[in-house]
Amino acid sequence: MSPEQYCQEKCAASGSSFYYSFLFLPTERRRAIMALYAFCREVDDVVDECNDISIASTKLTWWRQEVERIASGEPTHPVGLALKAVGGQFNLPKEQLLEIIDGMEMDLQQSRYLDFKGLSLYCYRVASVVGLLAAEIFGFKDRQTQKYAHDLGMAFQLTNIIRDIGEDARRGRIYIPMDELKQFNVPAADILNGKYSDNFTALMKFQTERAEQYYAQAFAQLPAVDRKSQRPGLIMAAIYRTLLDEIKRENYQVLHQRIALTPVRKIWIAWKTWAFA
Repeated sequence: MSPEQYCQEKCAASGSSFYYSFLFLPTERRRAIMALYAFCREVDDVVDECNDISIASTKLTWWRQEVERIASGEPTHPVGLALKAVGGQFNLPKEQLLEIIDGMEMDLQQSRYLDFKGLSLYCYRVASVVGLLAAEIFGFKDRQTQKYAHDLGMAFQLTNIIRDIGEDARRGRIYIPMDELKQFNVPAADILNGKYSDNFTALMKFQTERAEQYYAQAFAQLPAVDRKSQRPGLIMAAIYRTLLDEIKRENYQVLHQRIALTPVRKIWIAWKTWAFA
């Protein structure tokens, strides 16, 4: 299996909404974004699938070393080889790849966030940095597009947090800031035990409104000159905003289930957005 095939299978197997936004890209850009996404999946899986923190930390250290090997032209992992192959054509600085790993490592160091400022750093590292790298791969002419990419990454991660709140709680993690749990009178124990309440619904509405604000900010900052090249991000946004609508329609019943869109619906949204964005 070639490095490119490895990355493609890694992306497809994830079932992520992001995969559907890559399908319409020209070959070289598709190869590059799939290599980047496969890298994100690899380091994220280290944290999610390894119960021993010391082993997970060791694996992330290995990935830091692999990033250095990518930069020096001597990677060993299929994903590293794929990133090396596209590195000459697209600007993917090792500092930003390392920052993504920094974000994943935060999950090994803490399972709560006191306030949104602390959560914002996490969201920036695991999502906005990815958005900035993706914007480079998609191509842009106006540097204002970087602000769009930053805010869109924030919006995606906040949507993930809303969707995955029950799943994360079963791992012992709560990404909703502690001061906001207190503000809405939702004990952490309610989240961990999957207990619904009117206060929980109000808390989720607040989280959703924040995510929607970031989507609106992002769209307002996307220059018209780059709208066509950045269509993959717009596809992701269309899928994720539809997901948010579904979560609202289900009255935020996210503690006991993971609300998701069907693959057919994602493909339809992707095609429609690509055709008319």
